[in-house]
Amino acid sequence: MADNLLFFTELTGMPVLDLKGRRIGRVKDAALVPLVNPSRIDRYLVGGGESWLTVRYDQVQSVELGRGIQLSDEMLVPYHDDEYMLRIARDLLDQQIIDVNGRKVVRVTDLSLEIQSNGPHDVLAVVDVDIGIRSIFRRLFQGAPPLWIRRLQRWIPPNSIRWDYCNVVEPDPLRRLRLNISYQGLEEMHPADLADIVEELSPAEREAIFETIDSEVAADALSEIEPKMQASILESLEPEKAADIVEEMSPDEAADALSELEDATSEEILDEMDSAEKTEVEELLEFDRDTAGGMMNTEYVALHDHASVADALGALRGNEDLLETLNTLFLVDEEEKLTAAVPLARLFIASGGVPLKDLASGTLIHVSVDERQDRVTEIFDKYNLLTLPVVDEDGKLAGVITADDIISVLRES
Repeated sequence: MADNLLFFTELTGMPVLDLKGRRIGRVKDAALVPLVNPSRIDRYLVGGGESWLTVRYDQVQSVELGRGIQLSDEMLVPYHDDEYMLRIARDLLDQQIIDVNGRKVVRVTDLSLEIQSNGPHDVLAVVDVDIGIRSIFRRLFQGAPPLWIRRLQRWIPPNSIRWDYCNVVEPDPLRRLRLNISYQGLEEMHPADLADIVEELSPAEREAIFETIDSEVAADALSEIEPKMQASILESLEPEKAADIVEEMSPDEAADALSELEDATSEEILDEMDSAEKTEVEELLEFDRDTAGGMMNTEYVALHDHASVADALGALRGNEDLLETLNTLFLVDEEEKLTAAVPLARLFIASGGVPLKDLASGTLIHVSVDERQDRVTEIFDKYNLLTLPVVDEDGKLAGVITADDIISVLRES
């Protein structure tokens, strides 16, 4: 094992020596100040009870296993809690932490620290979060001679996660500002992976994440979470923040999420939303969830039935945010009644002047807004559909049901 490696279980209890080598106390805890440096141990807490002292990192001359921490400066001050400090024993050990690289939630059992020479000082930097049997072994025998523990643990495979792959979830709003560990890793995850992680966390930790990450990322992740937990997360947020997230969701997903809330809470969130998004969601909330109207999405591309392929390409350029899920265009007449459906792929084999109605599917399959959910599922299965248009009582296009909507229904049943 590297000579410059130290475990937090070994640091705790290590003697602190003054300039003459006399012991002035033992290390009880250590703290990071992430706003200053996300990995360097910034303070050592020495003593116990009501008489703790604080040792700054630049007051340490050397750190040596078996000997202790030798000070280079004895001007110590009494310990005072600081909202920007992240104390390891109090705030990290036995807490859940997100392994961004492994896309999972783990529990911190110990930390690996590297002794780094920084001119006249030794500093400690967190390099790994230890989560395996080795770290449990060290915790069980903490206080025994460190070299003896190291010899015994050699036969146990190590299991750790690099500190820079971890995201601390701080559920306490009074101390959340002290953290400077980036949430960028969370925001770069696939929404389904982030949803899996969120579902493993406590309600307070979920709130901390959704309060912090980008609203669009939060919306994508929330869409992957089961309805009751969606409601719990939205209820925990301030209405303004919840509205920012709901606005980024598709109207049908937003309506489903809000329908799980108490009416008063739902209204508070709706009141904070922009008028256009609010109107769309409110219209969908009027439908029973077990009907086509309650399942449909109002995000689609419809053109006049006299439109050409060139018109369609222009419409697509104006709806780039829908391109990932779009597979069908719809044609409507002067009264906005549905007349045809055009598979998107057919646009690429036709010249710009070709009328879209010449590329339309032979049979137009659609349902009314009050069609039962089980009947809609049967239609998707029978005709192998990817998209099903929904019309109102006058035959006007009201929305679209897609295959992923059906998958969500089947998962919930």
